[in-house]
Amino acid sequence: MKLAILSDTHGLLRPQVLEHLKNADAILHGGDINKQSVVDELRQYAPLYVVRGNNDKEWAEEIPHDLTVALGGVTFYMVHNKKELPAKLDGVDVVVFGHSHKYVQEEKEGLLWLNPGSCGPRRFHQEITMMMAEVGEGKIRVEKLSIPHEVT
Repeated sequence: MKLAILSDTHGLLRPQVLEHLKNADAILHGGDINKQSVVDELRQYAPLYVVRGNNDKEWAEEIPHDLTVALGGVTFYMVHNKKELPAKLDGVDVVVFGHSHKYVQEEKEGLLWLNPGSCGPRRFHQEITMMMAEVGEGKIRVEKLSIPHEVT
């Protein structure tokens, strides 16, 4: 199963990101979507698992603050800001978060921590990134994708 993992789109779905979504069996979005039209567009590509970010206001009241989902035998816990994680993450294999716009892929304390960075408008001179992952039989393999910062 192929997963597209993204966050902090802030109202912008770049054409290069959309190309990667065409190959996804599911999409995980770590929040800061900024508008319903982005959610609607993402849902056209694959099943969408999304959490609300700090910039997702009244329009996003139906989007959960955090979410646990199992895909390909891997259990994901999703939250926008990792400072808002619960004290216990029993049964979780991977934590997906956003907020900082900084790419993170690290194993720590038996968990895989993934922040796909931001693939929306460029901010803070950060690299524009997202992830593609393969999951199956309880295993995950993650690939970092760097996206050109020019909007084409």
